[in-house]
Amino acid sequence: MVREVLQVAVVARMSAGSVPLLQLPAPHPPSRLAEPGQFSGIESTFLALLIFVSAGLFLWRFGPILCTILRSKKAPSFSLSPLGGRVWNFFWEVLCQGKVIRQRPLPGLAHAFVFWGFLAFAVVSLNHLATGFSLGFFPPTSIVGRFYFVFAAVWALLVAISIAGLFVRRFFVRPVWLGEKLSYESGFIALLIFLLMVTYLGAFFVADGSTAAKALWWVHTLSLLVFLPLIPHTKHLHLVLSPVTVFLKNDGFSKIPSLQGDEDFGLVAGKDLTQIISLQTYSCVECGRCTEHCPAANTGKVLNPKEIVLGLRTYLNEFGPASDTALLTESRIASPDNPPAKYLSMKAAFECTTCGSCEYQCPVGIQHLPVIIGLRRGATNTGAWEDSYGTKLFLALEKNGNALGMSSTERDKFVQKQGFPIFDGSQEYCLWLGCMGGYDPKGREIIADFARVMRYLGTSFGVLKKEKCTGDPARRLGNDLVFQTLAESGLKTFEMAKVQKIVAICPHCVRTIATDWREFGVAPEIEHHSEFMARHKDRLPKQTGDSIVYHDPCYLGRYRDIYEEPRAVVAQAGSLVEAPRSHERSFCCGAGGGLVFLGEEQGERVSHVRAEELVSTGADIVGTACPFCNTMFRDAMSAVSEAPPKLLDIAQLTARALPASESQGPQPF
Repeated sequence: MVREVLQVAVVARMSAGSVPLLQLPAPHPPSRLAEPGQFSGIESTFLALLIFVSAGLFLWRFGPILCTILRSKKAPSFSLSPLGGRVWNFFWEVLCQGKVIRQRPLPGLAHAFVFWGFLAFAVVSLNHLATGFSLGFFPPTSIVGRFYFVFAAVWALLVAISIAGLFVRRFFVRPVWLGEKLSYESGFIALLIFLLMVTYLGAFFVADGSTAAKALWWVHTLSLLVFLPLIPHTKHLHLVLSPVTVFLKNDGFSKIPSLQGDEDFGLVAGKDLTQIISLQTYSCVECGRCTEHCPAANTGKVLNPKEIVLGLRTYLNEFGPASDTALLTESRIASPDNPPAKYLSMKAAFECTTCGSCEYQCPVGIQHLPVIIGLRRGATNTGAWEDSYGTKLFLALEKNGNALGMSSTERDKFVQKQGFPIFDGSQEYCLWLGCMGGYDPKGREIIADFARVMRYLGTSFGVLKKEKCTGDPARRLGNDLVFQTLAESGLKTFEMAKVQKIVAICPHCVRTIATDWREFGVAPEIEHHSEFMARHKDRLPKQTGDSIVYHDPCYLGRYRDIYEEPRAVVAQAGSLVEAPRSHERSFCCGAGGGLVFLGEEQGERVSHVRAEELVSTGADIVGTACPFCNTMFRDAMSAVSEAPPKLLDIAQLTARALPASESQGPQPF
């Protein structure tokens, strides 16, 4: 393509008699349209004035934003360690645009071409402005100049095509998650980028020093200088901030920071927003990826994670980072009388399932979950959030030690009925029952079947004599006092029982014990039962016949990056079928974030949407790896299908093939 362009330029210049036959002309893009001395003193002075005004307007707009970020509260737990991980994230997510391309391949690649093109043009743009003062440092007749100007021309062509495609997508295709309101500023900036590219390419087709060449130079220059001050005023601010955001984002997925002192209640007002949160807030590119994958936003709820971020930005612009004005209100985020992101909604904050899709998808390093949970903390710990279901849950956790509010004697009876040994330190594993495994009837069936699998494998295990909830629902709903009490109690129980290794059927329990409890101490090693069974799959019976569609639990997949282990277990039990949305794109069951305990949902039920997807595959069995998912789909599948498939946990799938002595169903209780 570039060779053809140069050939056309050769023919044009030979016909004009400007070059000898067969002599390849030096490419002269806009940065070298004028040789040294071709700009008058007035033109150079005018250019200097334009550069001064453009840079001044940029700083005038960007300065307050930078001050807001720097004036925000410092994050006490922030550390640059591990530095290697930060460097890798920067390389992969920023320089390689890995996440952008992976999650939306076609538009992602177009965006990547624009980004890479800007990197390629950095030197060209500096050289371009320098030529206006007869200081060009890239002689076009040099080997380096020839190569680089042609190299930049390739990128100019790719950027022009890509920005045109992105313009068509935003203004004509208009995916719903981009929002209903058209951003004409984005359209104008796309035009400026397009002009920068076509004026650069146009330089290859005009004679040096001609009026056309001078006109192209000035159009290119004006496009560049108009573009610069628009950056802080639009979503294109991410060009400046997002590389920093990606590098500085908190280590770990959905990492909830520790509260600092007795006066720290979470995100209550502007003064509680940290520099990292403020930086992420201003980095939002409004691409709508978080909205596209959010189960709440997709089922008619008030919550829209993009509007949460933009709401924080609006708050910071209006009140500043030192304000005592409450972050949350009872109002809806958007209505006909209020533009999106005008304020933050209490209702929206408590509709989040904490599935992590928003944070996983974000291409600019925004970590939504710590912010949303921080808002919940502020509302719960100060008493601003009043919910009868939430109050009932917290009281059940405090009084009974489990989220279902049942007496601990019910768990004792179940343990005795199943003949589970009490962990005494001599067994290899402590089998963690959890609230669902210890009290929910279907959860008990899963535990009983998994215990039979462990016995079949000859693995010694025992259960704790007394066991309390990990505190996961309290943690996700923002009640730090209840969570701390349960976490400290659990750590003490493990220490007294001399537990070394734990296995659990609940991904929520695994995540909470392994990660969230670290705030108060280090728990023993814990793994999910899918990991245990996958490791021993060669010793487990293989079955054929049934087709099984597997549902990825959010807290097993996105939170712990475990996708293949449960699939290996399912493959042993039948023919694996993939759901329309699977792996990291799996759709939530609707139970997470404590929502399973908060009563009816507004709008369409998340569990029904997911159940309909699973049923539509035509599989004989729906396989789960989380007791909460199992609970949510139990009623949902009956609601969406007259003849729903069987619903079984992966432990139950495995137990079906065990010898008769090991495959008897759970004893009735």
